[in-house]
Amino acid sequence: MIEAFVLVVVKPGNEEKVYNALAKEEKVKEIYRVYGEYDIIIRVEVENIHELDRFHDEVLRKISNIEMTETLIASSYRG
Repeated sequence: MIEAFVLVVVKPGNEEKVYNALAKEEKVKEIYRVYGEYDIIIRVEVENIHELDRFHDEVLRKISNIEMTETLIASSYRG
């Protein structure tokens, strides 16, 4: 299982539209509206890197009001 955080920049004034589109996606586990350089942060869970690729290509890139994303793949500090 891969857990990733996707930082999203949205076209101004379209945050709610993007939020609603992302909320429908089963791989999206959490969505936060944030202040600063990014507008939304989502937590995504996928089985493998290929599913993450598909999520980017088939979900994120098809939401026209998203201007930019940055994906951070999470890792644990367990020794």
